[in-house]
Amino acid sequence: MYRALIAFAAIFCTLPLAAQTSMGSLPPTHFKDTSLLKPPAGAKIAIVEFEDLECSACAHASPIVKTAMDRYRIPRVHHDFLIPSHSWSRTAAIDARYLEDKVSPAAAESFRRDVFANQQLIAGVDDLQQFTRKWFQSHGQQLPFVVDPSGRCAAEVQADCTFGVRVGVFRTPTIVVVTAKRWIEVTDPTQLDAAVDRLQADMKSPARFDRN
Repeated sequence: MYRALIAFAAIFCTLPLAAQTSMGSLPPTHFKDTSLLKPPAGAKIAIVEFEDLECSACAHASPIVKTAMDRYRIPRVHHDFLIPSHSWSRTAAIDARYLEDKVSPAAAESFRRDVFANQQLIAGVDDLQQFTRKWFQSHGQQLPFVVDPSGRCAAEVQADCTFGVRVGVFRTPTIVVVTAKRWIEVTDPTQLDAAVDRLQADMKSPARFDRN
């Protein structure tokens, strides 16, 4: 028994000190690996979001996340996580990735937000193509005849999806507020501000440890 307790203690001490909890009414995600859910370089806290551009719940969360980013001045780490049954989300994700790689991350972020805002007007790939062409024109960009001839953007989107599976994501949106050592999943976007407040308070009180 004593040896078993020693072994358990040794394993426990190797685990990262992290507030692994969830805020919201939906069941929490049983994450497989959260070691890579970290703020980007130079940021102490960030919002990590896995989303599908055709997902209505993601569209609902989008302005809430944007408001939190602006209010707290914190970055968002975006990951594509495609729903296989959706007809045009992969194409939209590739278009956004083209903007991210060839124009700027800010342009890609704006495109994604606008897709969500106009999601109900996009019934299929043809509607998406028309929307994307008008969006590029209104933002002073030329939409290429073939957006991703090399397949690089598609590979980047797929890499995000593979990463999501590795982490244990199973739904969209999956929203996680993260610091270097702690994280809180937000299953109800209206709880996002509360999650940010909670982790900011934790950073000011390093001794605090959330057991929820």
